Amino acid sequence: MAERTEHRIGTREQWRAERIALLEAEKELTRRADELAGRRANLPWVPVEKDYAFETQDGPAGLGDLFAGRSQLIVYHMMNTSCPSCASLIDSLDGVADHLLGHDVGVSVVCRSPLEDIVAHAKRQGWTLPVASSQGSDFNADHDVFYDAAALEAGAEHNYRELPIGPEYAPIDAPGMSVFAREGDAIYHTYSAYNRGLDVLNGALQWLDRAPLGRNEADGPGWIQLRTEYPHVREG
Repeated sequence: MAERTEHRIGTREQWRAERIALLEAEKELTRRADELAGRRANLPWVPVEKDYAFETQDGPAGLGDLFAGRSQLIVYHMMNTSCPSCASLIDSLDGVADHLLGHDVGVSVVCRSPLEDIVAHAKRQGWTLPVASSQGSDFNADHDVFYDAAALEAGAEHNYRELPIGPEYAPIDAPGMSVFAREGDAIYHTYSAYNRGLDVLNGALQWLDRAPLGRNEADGPGWIQLRTEYPHVREG
């Protein structure tokens, strides 16, 4: 557990004055977030012209099948079945899936791992979200979350910037999320986000940001774990 001994002690009056000043900054951030949400919704829709193939618990599926009858679809690109950061974000997504479905938004977790591995992992984590394997498909590469040696040799991009590493690092799986819309038989790609663009979607991080010790990132790369690996969960 992280320990922090350096902190300020103050009066209630000092705290209140600084909290009010912080509130103004938070309000400005909220207004800015509202503006960005509008710009996000106004991005052009790009037709999806490939017929991607997935394996699901219901059998082979195309991208349209992942919508599950909804007109919108959010896909979380899970790196693999051992990534704790991916798992913590999926924990959050799993908790709000019913709300999304109620607003005509389908949800799916997609990973290049074999379907049986993804299903077993989801069961261990207690997720109820639909999962799909994109193994053998171009889906991950086309949405900038998978890079083979040829892609890195050619100068791949991640998060809309050049990925400055060579083919010796291949293969690389990266996390991300992509959003799609459907009108009749036509499917469109409307949005994708990666890296710190995923932070705001992770409920655990947002709550930790409001706790006095924050994210405890000084503990090292293992500061966030699979939910099932925390001692209080394993021993409880």
